[in-house]
Amino acid sequence: QAQVVESGGGLVQTGGSLRLSCAASASMSDINTMAWYRQVPGRQRELVASITSGGHTNYADFVKGRFTISRDNAKNTVFLQMDSLKPEDTAVYYCHCNSQNRWWNRDYWGQGTQVTVSS
Repeated sequence: QAQVVESGGGLVQTGGSLRLSCAASASMSDINTMAWYRQVPGRQRELVASITSGGHTNYADFVKGRFTISRDNAKNTVFLQMDSLKPEDTAVYYCHCNSQNRWWNRDYWGQGTQVTVSS
C-alpha cells in the first residue's frame, strides 16, 4: 500500500533552521505535485509550499524568502528547508502527494511531524 512518511521535525530556537523530509513509497507512481502543509490546533490546515514534477514551486506569502522546497523525483522524496524560523511557524507539518494519470487522481497524506520554535 502506498504511503507517505515525514521526518525531520523537532524543537528549535527562533532564527534557527530545520530540514523536513518526506518519502513516498516506491510503489507510488505518476506523482504530480508534492507539497507541505501545516496545521495548528483550532485552525485549518494551510499550504506552506508545493512543487510539481517539473520543478515549478509555489510558496505561501508567510514563508517566502525563508523556506525552500525541493524534490528528488527518482527517489519520490520532497524536502522543506526552513530557515529564519519564527515562533508562529510552530505547527504540525504534513506532506501531501498527488498521484495522477488517465486512470486515477489520488491524494496521499503523511502522519505529520511536529515543529516547535521557541522564543
